[in-house]
Amino acid sequence: MTSIAFSPLVPIPLIVALGVIAFALIVYGLIHRAKGALLRALPVAALVIAIADPQLVRENRTPLKDVVAVVIDDSDSQKLGERTQRTTKALEKLTAELGTLDDIEVRTVRAGGAGSTGKQDGTHLFEALSSALSDVPAARLAGSILITDGQVHDALPADRAAQTHASYLKAPLHLLITGARKEYDRRVRVENAPDFDLVGHTARVRLRVEDTAAPDGTMIPVIIKRNNGAPLQVALPAGTTTEVPVLIENTGANVFEVEAEAAPGEISTLNNRTLVSINGIRDRMRVLLISGQPHVGERAWRNLLKSDPNIDLIHFTILRPPDADDATPTDELALIPFPIRELFEDQLKDFDLIIFDRYTQQGLIKPPYMAAIAAYVRRGGAVMLAVGAEYGDNHTTLFGGPLQGVLPAEPNGTVFNGGVRPHLSEAGRRHPVTASLEGASGVDAEPSWGRWLRQVGVTASTGEKVLTGRGDEPLLILNRVGEGRVALLLSDTVWLWGKGFDGGGPQTELLRRVSHWLMKEPELDEEALTAEARGAGLQITRRSLSADERVVNVTYPDGAGLSVTPKSTAPGVFTTFLNATQPGLYTLTDGDKSTIVAVGTPNPLESYDMLATDKKVGPLAQLTDGGVFWLEDTVAPSIRRVAQDRVAHGAGWLGLRANKQNTVTGVTQTPLSPIALILLAIMGGAMLAWWREGR
Repeated sequence: MTSIAFSPLVPIPLIVALGVIAFALIVYGLIHRAKGALLRALPVAALVIAIADPQLVRENRTPLKDVVAVVIDDSDSQKLGERTQRTTKALEKLTAELGTLDDIEVRTVRAGGAGSTGKQDGTHLFEALSSALSDVPAARLAGSILITDGQVHDALPADRAAQTHASYLKAPLHLLITGARKEYDRRVRVENAPDFDLVGHTARVRLRVEDTAAPDGTMIPVIIKRNNGAPLQVALPAGTTTEVPVLIENTGANVFEVEAEAAPGEISTLNNRTLVSINGIRDRMRVLLISGQPHVGERAWRNLLKSDPNIDLIHFTILRPPDADDATPTDELALIPFPIRELFEDQLKDFDLIIFDRYTQQGLIKPPYMAAIAAYVRRGGAVMLAVGAEYGDNHTTLFGGPLQGVLPAEPNGTVFNGGVRPHLSEAGRRHPVTASLEGASGVDAEPSWGRWLRQVGVTASTGEKVLTGRGDEPLLILNRVGEGRVALLLSDTVWLWGKGFDGGGPQTELLRRVSHWLMKEPELDEEALTAEARGAGLQITRRSLSADERVVNVTYPDGAGLSVTPKSTAPGVFTTFLNATQPGLYTLTDGDKSTIVAVGTPNPLESYDMLATDKKVGPLAQLTDGGVFWLEDTVAPSIRRVAQDRVAHGAGWLGLRANKQNTVTGVTQTPLSPIALILLAIMGGAMLAWWREGR
């Protein structure tokens, strides 16, 4: 490009002022017919031109390419139906056409997949678009093309977008939708759920079921499963938020899987399932401790249970059997009568644990009440017996009464009174109650803890003997009966550990674990399958009393399956790590135990609404004079270059602005007022003016 530029030697206002004065004087001379007045204009004009210093400027310019951004949605919803194929074909056609345009620079960005923008929840395409165009001036932007199903979760509303200075809004934004207009979907979502609730209470979960093909109020079958257990079927109205009661049965995680019945022809069933996890906490655990006679060991139980602020302890000690005949007045036997009927008839179901500590069959608790305790265990209650010599006595043992049906071992009548060092049995090395007790293995695999001084002999037993003593006979037996649990401690001298006798031992920890196992703490279950989301995968842990490795079948959120085999990492513990980049619900089972775990957000935006739509990005395309194209109608629109003030889309074509920007690579300046010529004009004009005046 060529132009004229001035490089004045003095300020422009001064040049103008001098020129005006000179012009005025010349006009004055002409009016008064002064000789040579007109010829004086020649040196004045030459002088003004010399001071202004005009130059011919020639610029060498190189055209700049316009920039177009193509953003491909790689989110999971793009894998549904024909969306992936349409995306591939559209990208191939656009790439081929853009490749023929020499004045276009194409920037292709893939976004929306897990971890592509650092966000797991939702599809974020505009963040990737802004990043791709961050170094592009608005004057060079030809346009942007988004290939997506329309489910974009960082698209600003049109009224807010108009107030921003985003570069992608300075040129046409075109939307290519990969889905179909008449897609159909059914979905379920958790609107609200408590983070925790009390065990035994009913929590309220707000659920919403939507069906895009059914009118609001249509009843949709929904199945709710707790911890992958027995299903509960309910019917919820479509389009309405409904409160559903769920029972919190255990401490720790109570995981509820909510699944709406699949409908024929729906685009995806991934959003038919969702997860609710409510942490169960105990308000106050009620424990009944009955000591058959005063002895040193009952203080160990009392101190343990009283030290836990979450336990309400009721403790009775039988100081004198009711059949004793020693002429003691009745009003001196006790401050209050023993409330047998209230405890074992009215309030029995309210206790979380009943402990009989050296209690004998002495007629105080009648057989019908003992039968009620046995029934209480089978229905899910917990009983522990800490016994001494009385358990081996045919006249005082509890084994011969109604409680016999739930007790794990029958006494054989022998009682060993001597030093007995407890050992972990093979099951005890694997059982979480005893596996990691401090001091369980010392030098030469011998426990480093001290001895007990009594062991009650028993015959064949059921359940798991986790501690053994003399002759490998059981010292501690744990057993499940019906829905409940029973523990039998065959020694009344465990308190010696707490006194430090013979080196002591983990008395408090052992009794605490036994008590919490009886009260069904999930962390102490001997047979369990758990999974935890860690980073980009799942940490799978299987606990079992068996030494056999077992295959775990994993079902991915999209229905695909995979089998893994956790390896032994500790006695009774098998673990493995599984890569799991797909967000959603994973179901795991080893044949006996099952669990479910969420990777990413339990109720992700990405999988909730999967219908193709133009409602989220369409307003932005309209705001920038861009077009909306459904790829079910065409492979991809053709491309045209359009001027700044022209329409940028039409039937079957999209427009990219031709900005015609360039950059200056060199400048050549040529003076238009040579010094010699200017001097000649000044001197010649002055001489002619003098000559004219002299005539």
